[in-house]
Amino acid sequence: MHSDRGAEYTSDELRRVIGRLGLRQSMGRTGSCYDNAVAESFFALLKEEIGTRRWPDRTIARAEIFAFIETFYNRRRLRKHPAWGYLTPLEIRQRHEQEHALAA
Repeated sequence: MHSDRGAEYTSDELRRVIGRLGLRQSMGRTGSCYDNAVAESFFALLKEEIGTRRWPDRTIARAEIFAFIETFYNRRRLRKHPAWGYLTPLEIRQRHEQEHALAA
Protein backbone atom coordinates (compact mmCIF):
# COMPACT_ATOMS: atom_id res chain seq x y z
CA MET A 1 0.00 0.00 0.00
CA HIS A 2 1.56 3.27 -1.11
CA SER A 3 0.48 6.61 0.32
CA ASP A 4 1.67 10.03 1.22
CA ARG A 5 2.72 10.85 4.78
CA GLY A 6 -0.65 12.07 6.04
CA ALA A 7 -1.48 11.37 9.68
CA GLU A 8 -4.16 8.86 8.72
CA TYR A 9 -1.55 6.80 6.83
CA THR A 10 1.12 6.89 9.53
CA SER A 11 -1.13 5.84 12.40
CA ASP A 12 -0.26 2.75 14.41
CA GLU A 13 -3.78 1.44 13.87
CA LEU A 14 -3.44 1.48 10.09
CA ARG A 15 0.03 -0.09 10.25
CA ARG A 16 -1.40 -2.97 12.32
CA VAL A 17 -4.21 -3.54 9.80
CA ILE A 18 -1.76 -3.48 6.91
CA GLY A 19 0.38 -6.05 8.73
CA ARG A 20 -2.61 -8.29 9.46
CA LEU A 21 -3.56 -8.22 5.77
CA GLY A 22 -0.04 -9.28 4.83
CA LEU A 23 0.61 -6.07 2.90
CA ARG A 24 3.68 -3.86 2.84
CA GLN A 25 3.48 -0.13 3.32
CA SER A 26 5.45 2.45 1.41
CA MET A 27 5.25 6.22 1.52
CA GLY A 28 6.23 9.02 -0.75
CA ARG A 29 9.04 11.34 0.18
CA THR A 30 8.24 14.34 2.34
CA GLY A 31 7.45 17.38 0.22
CA SER A 32 7.33 15.51 -3.10
CA CYS A 33 3.94 15.57 -4.75
CA TYR A 34 5.33 13.64 -7.74
CA ASP A 35 5.90 10.32 -5.94
CA ASN A 36 2.26 9.34 -6.28
CA ALA A 37 1.53 11.02 -9.62
CA VAL A 38 1.56 7.87 -11.77
CA ALA A 39 -0.53 5.84 -9.34
CA GLU A 40 -2.97 8.70 -8.78
CA SER A 41 -3.39 9.17 -12.52
CA PHE A 42 -4.01 5.46 -13.09
CA PHE A 43 -6.55 5.12 -10.28
CA ALA A 44 -8.37 8.28 -11.39
CA LEU A 45 -8.75 6.77 -14.86
CA LEU A 46 -9.81 3.42 -13.41
CA LYS A 47 -12.51 5.07 -11.27
CA GLU A 48 -13.67 7.16 -14.24
CA GLU A 49 -13.92 4.17 -16.56
CA ILE A 50 -15.38 1.45 -14.34
CA GLY A 51 -16.78 3.61 -11.58
CA THR A 52 -16.72 3.11 -7.85
CA ARG A 53 -19.06 0.33 -6.85
CA ARG A 54 -19.22 -2.81 -4.77
CA TRP A 55 -18.72 -6.13 -6.46
CA PRO A 56 -20.38 -9.29 -5.18
CA ASP A 57 -17.00 -10.75 -4.26
CA ARG A 58 -13.26 -10.27 -4.65
CA THR A 59 -12.98 -12.76 -7.53
CA ILE A 60 -15.40 -10.81 -9.71
CA ALA A 61 -13.77 -7.48 -8.78
CA ARG A 62 -10.31 -8.80 -9.68
CA ALA A 63 -11.58 -10.24 -12.99
CA GLU A 64 -13.28 -6.99 -14.03
CA ILE A 65 -10.31 -4.82 -13.08
CA PHE A 66 -7.89 -7.21 -14.84
CA ALA A 67 -10.07 -7.13 -17.98
CA PHE A 68 -10.10 -3.32 -17.91
CA ILE A 69 -6.32 -3.14 -17.58
CA GLU A 70 -5.56 -5.77 -20.22
CA THR A 71 -8.24 -5.02 -22.81
CA PHE A 72 -8.49 -1.26 -22.59
CA TYR A 73 -5.74 0.39 -20.57
CA ASN A 74 -2.76 -1.45 -22.07
CA ARG A 75 -4.05 -2.27 -25.56
CA ARG A 76 -6.45 0.44 -26.77
CA ARG A 77 -5.96 3.58 -24.67
CA LEU A 78 -3.72 6.06 -26.44
CA ARG A 79 -1.18 8.13 -24.55
CA LYS A 80 -2.42 11.57 -25.54
CA HIS A 81 0.92 13.26 -25.62
CA PRO A 82 3.43 13.79 -28.44
CA ALA A 83 6.30 12.58 -26.24
CA TRP A 84 4.64 9.12 -26.20
CA GLY A 85 3.89 9.22 -29.93
CA TYR A 86 0.16 8.78 -29.34
CA LEU A 87 0.72 5.06 -28.82
CA THR A 88 -0.88 2.59 -26.43
CA PRO A 89 1.14 1.48 -23.39
CA LEU A 90 1.60 -1.93 -25.05
CA GLU A 91 2.98 -0.32 -28.23
CA ILE A 92 5.33 1.86 -26.16
CA ARG A 93 6.64 -1.21 -24.32
CA GLN A 94 7.10 -3.17 -27.56
CA ARG A 95 8.98 -0.25 -29.13
CA HIS A 96 11.17 0.07 -26.03
CA GLU A 97 12.00 -3.66 -26.01
CA GLN A 98 12.74 -3.61 -29.75
CA GLU A 99 15.08 -0.61 -29.41
CA HIS A 100 16.94 -2.26 -26.51
CA ALA A 101 17.19 -5.59 -28.35
CA LEU A 102 18.76 -3.81 -31.32
CA ALA A 103 21.20 -1.97 -29.07
CA ALA A 104 22.38 -5.17 -27.39
